[in-house]
Order: sequence, then C-alpha cells, then structure tokens
Amino acid sequence: MARVETFLAEQVRDHPRAPALTDGVGTAWCYADLDAASDALAEVLRTAGVQANDRVLLLSENCAAAVAVLFACWKMDAVVIPVNARQTEGEFTRILDHATPAAVLMTCAASSDASAHADRLGAQEMTGVFGSLHMATPMQSAPDPDLHDVAVLLYTTGTTGDPKGVMLTHDNLRFGGMASANLRGMTPQDLIYGVLPITHVFGLASVVTASCFAGATVRLEARFSAARLFAALQDGVTLLSAVPQMHALLMQYTKEQGLTALGSDKLRYVSSGAAPLDPAWKRKAEAFYGVALQNGYGMTETTAGICATRSAIGDPDTSVGPPLPGVEVRIDDTVEGGSPGEGEVLTRGGHVMKGYYRNPDETQRVLDADGWMRTGDLGKIDDAGLLHILGRSKELIIHGGFNVYPPEVEAALNDHPQVIQSAVIGRMIKGDEQVLAFVQIAEGDAPEVEELKAYVGARLAGYKRPSQIILATSLPAAPTGKILKHRLMDAFADHFD
Repeated sequence: MARVETFLAEQVRDHPRAPALTDGVGTAWCYADLDAASDALAEVLRTAGVQANDRVLLLSENCAAAVAVLFACWKMDAVVIPVNARQTEGEFTRILDHATPAAVLMTCAASSDASAHADRLGAQEMTGVFGSLHMATPMQSAPDPDLHDVAVLLYTTGTTGDPKGVMLTHDNLRFGGMASANLRGMTPQDLIYGVLPITHVFGLASVVTASCFAGATVRLEARFSAARLFAALQDGVTLLSAVPQMHALLMQYTKEQGLTALGSDKLRYVSSGAAPLDPAWKRKAEAFYGVALQNGYGMTETTAGICATRSAIGDPDTSVGPPLPGVEVRIDDTVEGGSPGEGEVLTRGGHVMKGYYRNPDETQRVLDADGWMRTGDLGKIDDAGLLHILGRSKELIIHGGFNVYPPEVEAALNDHPQVIQSAVIGRMIKGDEQVLAFVQIAEGDAPEVEELKAYVGARLAGYKRPSQIILATSLPAAPTGKILKHRLMDAFADHFD
C-alpha cells in the first residue's frame, strides 16, 4: 500500500526549497520546512506514548501547524481525526468519546475556539519548528489493528444519533489528491487559496493533498472572509475551489465596492461544489471571474470527488460532469416514486471509504459486497454520460403528490439579484408537505416577500412554489459554508405556529 506522506517525500527530494504553505499567523514554509516540522512533531507524539494505529485528534482551523500534524501522524502510522475547532463542547465531546484518541492536538495560535477547548482539557503548550500547539491526553486509548490502512477519520457534519466516523485510507487520499490535481492541471507554479477547512474532506483531499502531490503552494486561511478572498485573488492566486455560498458572498462584496468583475489576470481555475448550478447564476459567475466555472460532486465518504466538469467558459451545461478517471457511477431507479432513468446515485472505485468506524451496521447499509456505495443522492445520467444531481433523497419534498427537488427551487430564488443564497426544506402539515424557503439577503437590501414569490412563481410550476419565504441576513452554516438545513426550523422557530 502506498502512503500519503510519500507525496511530501517526493517534493523534498525534488524541490526542497519550493514554497509549500503560508498561513494567517505568519508561517511561510518550503517543503523541507514542512518535512522537518512533521518529523519533530512525530518525535513529540512518540514521547507522549502515541503508537502505530493509535488515533490522534486534531482540533484546529487552517494553519501550517495543522498540516504538520497530518504528516507527523502518517509518518508514524497513526490515524488523524481532523475536527473543526468551531465545534461546540457537546459536539466535540461526542466525537472524543466515540473515537477514544490517544492524544488531542489543538492549534490555539490560529483559533480562539481551539484555545477554549484547550482550557477545558487542561492542555499544555509545546513549541518547536512546527510552531505552537497544545496537547492533551484525556482518553484511555489503545491501538486498533482495524485501522492499519486508515489515514484519517472524518466525522460527518449535520448527522443525528450516533457519530459516524468515515474511515479514509491512504489509498483513498492518494486517489483523491491525484485526481484533483490532474483535473485542475496543478503545477509547482500554482498558488491555491486554502479557505476550505482541512478538517473536512474537500480542503483535506482536493486542496492540501492535491497541492502536495503537484508541488504547488497553498495559502491557508483559518476563516472565510470575502474581503480577504478578494485581496488574495488580486495578489496571485491561480486556483480557487469553493462552495456556492463563498462565491455568492464574494460577488456581493465586490458589488459593494462598486465593481462588476474581479479583474484578476492570474486566476485560471474556479470550481464550485456542494450544490447544482443554475444556468443564469453560472453565466453571472463566469462574467465575474472571467474564467469558466467548473462544477463537481462528491462527499466525505468518497474522498470528495465522484464527478467533475471540464467546461469551457459559456458552456450551458449545468451537470456535475462525467465520473473522474477510475470512478464508476450508476443509477438505481427503483427509488419509490422516481421517474424512469432517475434514482439514487451509486458509485464504486478507489475513492470509496473503507467504512464507518465502529459502526458495521451503518457501513453495511451503504456499502454492498461488490463495492458499490449508496450516496443517498438522487440523479440521472444523460446521453452524453454526464451526471445530473436532482437532490438528496432524504430532502425530497412530496407536495400535493408531486416530487419537489429543493435545488430547483433554490436555483430560482438565487437568480434574484437581491438574493445571496437560499435553502429550501419540507415541513409536514395536515398530511402534506409544505415547501419552505429561507433566503439570505444583504443588510438594507431586502426585497419584499411578495416580490420574491412573484419572481419564483414565474419560473416554477405551482406545486414547486414556496408556501412561505423567510428573509434573513444569515443562515446557519457549517465551517465549509454549507447551509445546515436541519437547523433551519429551530433557528427560525418564531416564524411558525
């Protein structure tokens, strides 16, 4: 089995002084620096008693020290559990209790939230060529031989009930990193904007791992800021991978500066993931960036990538593209109530997780004996072999006996010039499901609700139109920027009877 840390070893061998990472706390490392930092940190962990097949929980926000933790653990055959420091104490504790790590490392220099967790755990600061980290060893842990090929455990966000730790192997991360780098044509001359959290699969696999494979440089940002992203795009960033919410907020910020386009002469690749693209919004984004907007589809359990587009600017295609090389996709059209050719997306290949840690029942539910994984997403494949995502099967709204896919309603709302982003969910009432829309608008720039209803009414069939539209200046979101739909009803409880 090949291992992820060989990507770093190859860069140190061939380009040791090439820039690898910069971050918001002033770190600027070449690849030799990253290698030395991870070596020093591995020695600290060994001294603390961490062994092969132990778990090390990394509680952090994006910074160079966090990347050093990843490579340190991989070099000593330990498993990293990346957790965003913005998790609440309760959310963090549930992961801690489930994973029973041998040590917890916190990047307090880059995160005040990590500092708060460190205080509660009584963590001690340690310093070295890796910078500053805090360490605690709160759990009674033991090496787990079932993890011998696992590189990371990623706990999925937005779930209820028992925690689900996604086991991604070294082969998974290598597959995902190489696929992402090759798709984007990454080279050592590229500067990648790294605001997607490396505690989540997109930032970990498609940004950090891919960049290390290609020998590119990553500019790490602990938190998203439209102003900082705008400045970075004016200062040499060549690749930007983001979620739709980040793109929307950047365009809103630029509009507030009195500009209609970005105007960068270095930016060559922009992608948007986590949601289908609306054709009008795609055209608007491409006019803003001056380059084609690529779309993609993936999830934590598939090491980020399943499909991706390779579109030219102006291409009207709004699919998520064909499967990546080495990835298989098929449609299970036996989903109840589905149309012919539409159904649940299944995928197989080197990107698919090993399973859920300490959860064989859930693993068996989504993975079959032939390696096919059920994604829980609804889709269809067109005659050109391109995958179109219709929505999450669990988010499907059945209103008046008709299927309503939230992404379609959201696309109609998002096309309104005063809408930043939106989220649509269903609400059971009197034997039917209402279509509810939560719409984010800018402070002082709110459209009338009735205006929005009329706007989408001209674009959607009657059964798809929201029965209620709630306006807000912010919506509950995960650290990736993804809207947390399961929190919308509680967050706006005062709007309902």
